[in-house]
Amino acid sequence: MLAAVGHQSSVACAQTLALLAFVGENAMALAGWLAHPARIRWRPIAFNLRTAGFDALPIVGTLAFLMGIVVAYQGADQLRRYGANIFVADLVGLSMLREFAPLMTAIIVAGRSGSAYAAQIGTMAVTQEIDAMRTIGIAPLEMLVLPKFLALLVALPLLTVFADLLGVFGGMFMARAQLGVGFDDFLARFAKAVSVTSYLVGLGKAPVFAAIVVLVGCFQGFRTRGGPDSVGKHTTRAVVQSIFLVIVADALFSVAFSVLDL
Repeated sequence: MLAAVGHQSSVACAQTLALLAFVGENAMALAGWLAHPARIRWRPIAFNLRTAGFDALPIVGTLAFLMGIVVAYQGADQLRRYGANIFVADLVGLSMLREFAPLMTAIIVAGRSGSAYAAQIGTMAVTQEIDAMRTIGIAPLEMLVLPKFLALLVALPLLTVFADLLGVFGGMFMARAQLGVGFDDFLARFAKAVSVTSYLVGLGKAPVFAAIVVLVGCFQGFRTRGGPDSVGKHTTRAVVQSIFLVIVADALFSVAFSVLDL
């Protein structure tokens, strides 16, 4: 048992160091792009912006709307018991904008796009396409990782804003149905309860979550070796690790914002 624990710890440390090295390599490649803007590949960025951003709008919007309904519905009984129906706007607004919308959007994107990144790069690694790219002088990081990174860095905050809107609308719908709080009253209380700081707190998490999803997904893709079984294994590992790190980052954000009184 001790040998197994030691082996797993050693593997985890090795993977962590490899991930940090991968992050450093991408940072150097990104610095090269910024120093020489002519090298930026705009077409892959636009393609990934469409696939990871625009194509994800239906699922993100639907789940955010349902999440707003659930939050308002779960709080309705307690608020009605104390005659505090109007405070459903506080509950829905703060929970969706600060926590649920950015976290849920990142988890959806991790399962949807992060797995696709790992599977695409892993398949290319298995079929030796990445080695062929290096042979003909194409940097794999600049072709396969940086366009995804920049695209999701733009797409995830926009998806978070979309999830904020749909989540609040879902809460409004349920507040009117269960608590008799009209849309005008809800919006009036919402404007008083939710400050710009609370909105920016949730939105500021999105770029960090985007970086985690892209880097972990692409990292697992590059580590793929062997055959199709390895592609599936690393794709699953990419999703699990991305979601785990996103939740850890969200917890660290919560602690930091609490210390900063934000």
